[in-house]
Amino acid sequence: MKKEYIIPIFVPHLGCPNDCTFCNQKKISGQKKNISSRDVKEIIEYYLNSFKEKDRKVEVAFFGGSFTGIDVSVQEELLAAANEFILQGKVDSIRISTRPDYINQGILDLLKKYNVKTIELGVQSANDYILSKCKRGHSFEDVKKASKLIRKNKFVLGHQMMVGLPDSTQKDEIDTAKKLIKLRPKIIRIYPVLVIKDTKLAEDYFNGEYAPNTLQQAVETSAILLKMFQNKKINVIRIGLQSTDEICNPENEGSQVVAGPYHPAFRQLVESRILYDEFSKKIHKLNNGVKVVKVKVNGELINNFVGHKRENVKRIKELYDLDVVVERDDSVKRYVFCEAV
Repeated sequence: MKKEYIIPIFVPHLGCPNDCTFCNQKKISGQKKNISSRDVKEIIEYYLNSFKEKDRKVEVAFFGGSFTGIDVSVQEELLAAANEFILQGKVDSIRISTRPDYINQGILDLLKKYNVKTIELGVQSANDYILSKCKRGHSFEDVKKASKLIRKNKFVLGHQMMVGLPDSTQKDEIDTAKKLIKLRPKIIRIYPVLVIKDTKLAEDYFNGEYAPNTLQQAVETSAILLKMFQNKKINVIRIGLQSTDEICNPENEGSQVVAGPYHPAFRQLVESRILYDEFSKKIHKLNNGVKVVKVKVNGELINNFVGHKRENVKRIKELYDLDVVVERDDSVKRYVFCEAV
């Protein structure tokens, strides 16, 4: 199986018609200047030289901003720079992210010309009131139209949604997931809302007009959403913002995060929560006299099974007065009880 690599290129706020209340792309990406074709080539060369595996798949990904809202001449300049490496056989494809109201047939024809394969839409919510509250500037109807057009033109469709937007409830977020599933994306990103410096949301937070999710709330909702998408065979490629020097613990010097459910291992917390919930249901079926259980766990799941800093095992001990002995066994698909005392 080929090793897959993504070369990230950030184009903060290029093409964005407005600032959403939660967004400051230059803070999130750490990118302070706009990108030129020369920058694109230098970034790609740098990454290619760092990859060790020769048998690999490489994708150039333009993140941030709204790529298809950029002036067409600039779009072509950046895409052409990346496409050179495709023509040379050094890169396999290109991915872009954009707004759902910046998609039409002419734009898609341009993207095809430069071998763009994947288009991710910043959906955030299916609730038009919440979209308006966040000053997104588009409706969910735009999302539906863009998604159908993207799939019709044989691109890989991706969606990005958020957890904890102003006035959004868990019910709203579950409803968003249900509506996205109907649009048949291949990939999904789930982002819990963090309060970033120099945003309207930060102002609302300091004024007491917005309360972010707690870490527990964000993990609980994200776990529900992850299971929903996995049950429909939709690949959730990211949960939580990538940790950087700027996106880190709010207590760290230089952090651009004011508040919110930040955690450096957020996805692990979510996946561990799913396993913990499953395991707890099995524990309820055990005889009350059982004090120790031995569980064989596939090696790929063992860290998530025991939990971040062994949190799952500790919680089971506290709640059920039950010791869990975990043994790695790659012959089992997930995990199995093998002994109860």
